[in-house]
Amino acid sequence: MSHSLTAVTAIGESLVDVIVGSGEAPSVEHPGGSPMNIALGLARLNRPVSLVTHIGDDARGAAIAEHLSEAGVSLAAGSIRDEPSSTATAYLKADGSADYVFDLRWSLPLGLSIDDAVLDGSEIVHVGSIGAFLEPGGSTVVSLLRQMVDSERSPLICFDPNMRPSIVTDHEAALARFEQIASLAGVVKLSDEDAEWLYPELGLGAVVEHILRLGVGLVTLTLGSAGAMLATRSLRLTVAGIVVEVADTIGAGDSFMSALIDFIAELRDEGVSTADLRSGHAFDAALLTDIGDYAVRCAAITVSRPGANPPTRAEIGYPQKGPRAS
Repeated sequence: MSHSLTAVTAIGESLVDVIVGSGEAPSVEHPGGSPMNIALGLARLNRPVSLVTHIGDDARGAAIAEHLSEAGVSLAAGSIRDEPSSTATAYLKADGSADYVFDLRWSLPLGLSIDDAVLDGSEIVHVGSIGAFLEPGGSTVVSLLRQMVDSERSPLICFDPNMRPSIVTDHEAALARFEQIASLAGVVKLSDEDAEWLYPELGLGAVVEHILRLGVGLVTLTLGSAGAMLATRSLRLTVAGIVVEVADTIGAGDSFMSALIDFIAELRDEGVSTADLRSGHAFDAALLTDIGDYAVRCAAITVSRPGANPPTRAEIGYPQKGPRAS
């Protein structure tokens, strides 16, 4: 018997990545921004997804909107504003990594509430990156999440801080905001670099344990080419990375997060309760391994090609369950 797929709403920035190569090649532009990339990645995995964002009523904003529409992402009403679109200029290094310079504007659509159709219809809500920290939108995001968690039909909150120290420069305030949102979330993903910046006095394992004590059910820590750590309050394991020829690392963490959310949404498709996902009780070692392998595979494909270009469902071919398997 067929059933509707669990819908996801992502909340956060969209921008244009201006890519400046390490050689003589001319710069190129691509739609980007972590929450936008995550929404795109979910759509390519055939997951119903909407994006609450902030783009300009200009050529760059139109390019972002077209990029999302082509992938099947639904753009929330009020996301287009009468001002320039944000940009992130990425200066690529010889090893494929990048340094960023940002020109940003971020706020939520005026009057957005948890009763809006885009939020009321989603069982999973993702937030993160600049949209969780940059004001005035960041404080509004926190307020909205609190209302969701206190509502009768509270969604599962997923959070990826994707820290940008060149933008979020006040460490004390950023740490407070991170813990504020993490305490509302059921799933938190962060990179080893995020962990080291947020908690410079702690080792990676201790960071994971600390975040779990905030009430998070599942914490995932990406380790670059070494794979990822996944942990609940009763389990901790590491999945290996996949060796690929690196084009660049842009969007790799976002692709990992898309896959993580998609797999968790698939568990909801199969009837696993939001409460068990939020608490971490839904996950055993075999399931954590499957989740980690799936997310690492998606990230590896993204790393193997230029820009934030996540895989499609057909390319990843896993998990082979449910109504999206064909």
